[in-house]
Amino acid sequence: MQGNLCIRWSLEPPKRAAELKFFLEDPANFEIIAAAFNQSSRFGRLQSIKCAIAGKNLYTRFFCSTGDAMGMNMVSKGTQHVLEFLQNEFPDMDVIGISGNYCSDKKPATVNRIDGRGKSVVCEAIITEEVVKKVLKTEVAALVGLNMLKNLVGSAMAGALGGFNAHASNIVSAIYLATGQDPAQNVESSHCITMMEAINDGKDLHISVTMPSIEVGTVGGGTQLASQSACLNLLGVKETNRELPGANARQLATIAAGSVLAGELSLMSAICAGQLVKSHMKYNRSNKDVSKA
Repeated sequence: MQGNLCIRWSLEPPKRAAELKFFLEDPANFEIIAAAFNQSSRFGRLQSIKCAIAGKNLYTRFFCSTGDAMGMNMVSKGTQHVLEFLQNEFPDMDVIGISGNYCSDKKPATVNRIDGRGKSVVCEAIITEEVVKKVLKTEVAALVGLNMLKNLVGSAMAGALGGFNAHASNIVSAIYLATGQDPAQNVESSHCITMMEAINDGKDLHISVTMPSIEVGTVGGGTQLASQSACLNLLGVKETNRELPGANARQLATIAAGSVLAGELSLMSAICAGQLVKSHMKYNRSNKDVSKA
């Protein structure tokens, strides 16, 4: 998980902002900064720091491990401890807010796609030619071509920000609601690039989804609700993994990515086979002729 804060300097801008940036990013100072952060939690551990300057403003992104929790509150608490330490070292620092949107939480942002946020997962599968033809009712070449023109080129034409997929957010939203995650974080958690490639002399299909910012936890928040707790238990990832803290949350992230892959394959195959509208009309629409109503 990543936290962030926004610091504005009241003296000698922007020189002092640059001095703090160098201080925070200097490996020689990391241990003392990490000690300030880590004292706030049993599981929260500072891993690295990244800074960016805009005029006299310094934006700082903290990269932290948070065990099996999604960890936003944990990161905020640790960040507050670092702020208190920094204000002793840099008394002219004017803290504007503990969140400066450099995280970036609940908003589409390129920084999350590049640096990651929460869990970063790549999921892949090989679908044989027989399955593509008999089950998915289409052809490998057709799927590869549609993925290129729709998910990649079409998304680029639309100026997509992380949305190089067919409908990843549908699956992510469903899993988040079922397992007690923050549904608003579907925004960045649905960043996904779907890739398809013909392999084995063009006979079989290799499909993958790359999801750099899946934000999930198996403790805290909505995970404690009865229905959501039952779903986590069904998936085998309920609460904290005491032998390897963080393992349950990572497993839940892989489940989400695997589900997205299955959803991508299903929808893309339906489009290739010309079944998308037909299936909606058959299973999700009234047969009533509205023109005669």
